[in-house]
Amino acid sequence: QVQHNVERLFTRFVEQGKATVRLREPAVDLRLSKANVSHLKTFLSALRLAHQGTDAGLLPLSTLVPAKNSEVEKPKTKMIITSRRDYPLTKGFPYSLEHLQTSYCKLARIDTRVLCLKKLRKLDLSHNHIKQLPATLGDLACLQELDLRDNHLESFSGALCRSGLQRSLQLLDLSHNRLRALPREFCQLRALLTLRLDDNELLRLPCRIGQLGRLRCLSAARNKLPFLPADFRRLCLENLDLFGNPFEQPNPLVPNIQLKIPLTLLECAARATVNHRIPYGCHLLPSHLCEDLEVAKTCQCGSACLSSFIQITVTMNLHHVAHTVVLVDNMGGTEAPILCYFCSLHCYSQFLDRHLQSN
Repeated sequence: QVQHNVERLFTRFVEQGKATVRLREPAVDLRLSKANVSHLKTFLSALRLAHQGTDAGLLPLSTLVPAKNSEVEKPKTKMIITSRRDYPLTKGFPYSLEHLQTSYCKLARIDTRVLCLKKLRKLDLSHNHIKQLPATLGDLACLQELDLRDNHLESFSGALCRSGLQRSLQLLDLSHNRLRALPREFCQLRALLTLRLDDNELLRLPCRIGQLGRLRCLSAARNKLPFLPADFRRLCLENLDLFGNPFEQPNPLVPNIQLKIPLTLLECAARATVNHRIPYGCHLLPSHLCEDLEVAKTCQCGSACLSSFIQITVTMNLHHVAHTVVLVDNMGGTEAPILCYFCSLHCYSQFLDRHLQSN
């Protein structure tokens, strides 16, 4: 609808074949470019008359000729940049991009223009010098694949784990960085199918890693992992690579005893809350208590324990959680130490009896 609906015409560059028509409803700007100057002037003249209510039969319009396919500029959905000299400094990225790769560009941070590309599904920032990730990266609600390998990352923000990436992110590559740990919120990225953590300085994996129920491929080779978290047993993987980690020799007969007898009131209340699935939240409890409850440990008997427990490491064959396992050591083994917790001396003594009988 044109009549009484044209708010303004911008014709300053009409001699260059350019013009902009601003409509009232819908409130959009129609930008015309690369037009034949004569045809453009005729069109704008007809548009003014139509806006004033002139009968359509009296408008100076020529017969429309369909544009050729070669003349129609399709929205750009993919852009690959693999050198710093090709990186755009003066013009922005097309908002229609779904796949953007900017590798080997010596980027020290993520360009804010990239954070405006709301249609991005795949973002490859590998082989740069990025040290930190902005929290606004989580605003890319469609992002399914994020490649950050070979950068200078020393941490992964917990805010990103609480963002919209929880529902969209399926592949995350953090290999060849400087990570020593991942935040406890990391396991909220429950859409993950593939996670690559190779060649970092990881001293531990997230304690609630079993919450990544959709995870199928995990690689954390050449890190500094002494053992695996107890929750690792809950994973159901297709491919697992833990080669090159300095795993400790498990010794169930040398426990780490953190058990307090009698149990504190806080420990009793925390165990009851988890065991009986009593609802809690920051509106009822201090935030630090909520965080502790979320990472409560589970005894072999199925009961919870918070800060009072007995900890040991036992051997687990990784084929229990993965179909394909890359050799853990040079001898071809597929076993690794995993943490095990007990809520009481009774539970630990029962485990010891079974362990000694089996050996």
